[in-house]
Amino acid sequence: MKYKPNIQKIIPNESTDSKNMITFKVNGLEISRSVSTRLHLADFLRHEIGLTGTHVGCEHGVCGACTILLNGQAVRSCLTFAVQADGAEIHTIESEAEDDGTLSVLQQAFEDCHGLQCGFCTPGMIMNIRSYFNSNEKLDLSDDGIREIISGNLCRCTGYANIVSAVRQAAKQLGKG
Repeated sequence: MKYKPNIQKIIPNESTDSKNMITFKVNGLEISRSVSTRLHLADFLRHEIGLTGTHVGCEHGVCGACTILLNGQAVRSCLTFAVQADGAEIHTIESEAEDDGTLSVLQQAFEDCHGLQCGFCTPGMIMNIRSYFNSNEKLDLSDDGIREIISGNLCRCTGYANIVSAVRQAAKQLGKG
């Protein structure tokens, strides 16, 4: 006898999917929506409100491409449910540049130092670095110190040397470290 899966048990029924009303600020704009309790924050940002700068790479919290700031802390949005962000303040890569499109000091340093190639990891990397820059920690701007800061973000293209240079340049311009 050939095995036939019970599809109704595998695929959730829309009518039984629990929904919650959430409200939070994203890049300064208050958002309120009814969302599935199982919706990941990365998917909410990308598909519900159109902020596609948050990239989804591994979907296991390993690569760091989905890193955003949640109440000032770098978090993996692919591991965070949207309902967990209720009442929070979120910043995505879209909040980095000025309204007129002028790049932030950190973004400009990545451009100046050629700290990106394909750019897939760059939004998560910049948000992770932003979290460190916004913290009260004294930054170690040695190569090893900067590599420790970006150790949670994987890049397959650059070899990290130019990213390290970009972080050092931005830190100096911002008076960090």
